[in-house]
Amino acid sequence: MSWAAKSFAAALSAIVLAGCSGNQTGPHNTDVRTGEPLTDKQNLFGLFSNYDDPNVTLEVNRYIWDASLEVLSFMPVKAADPFSGLIVFDYGRPPGGSTAYRATVHVKDPALDARSLNLALATSAGPAAPDTVRSIEDAILTRARQMRIEDKKF
Repeated sequence: MSWAAKSFAAALSAIVLAGCSGNQTGPHNTDVRTGEPLTDKQNLFGLFSNYDDPNVTLEVNRYIWDASLEVLSFMPVKAADPFSGLIVFDYGRPPGGSTAYRATVHVKDPALDARSLNLALATSAGPAAPDTVRSIEDAILTRARQMRIEDKKF
């Protein structure tokens, strides 16, 4: 048997085994354990479909995202993921300040709302004072609202 034929047979075996390993199917493509019909993602042919669940969306508010980057611009960005809404900042000193801060911002929702913003602020000595966190949250939300109003003018 040639190398290509062996490779094809191995790949075909792997696909068949992958299709058989998850759920045990009964008559009419149903799950033996529950009796419910299998969805496309649960059977062998679901492996090859481009199926995205329409109920799963990852959206963040762009105004809060941009305002967070602008307000905390004195801190270097360590990591950012716009799909999950997470921005991690490294230590930086605010202009005219003596304390270095680091922050993690999580924009959780597409709404321009205070509940969409989650801010964790810390110094080298530990968590920052709640008043400091609140004032930075207020600055981010105020700047986000200003950005939205500026966009409406165009």
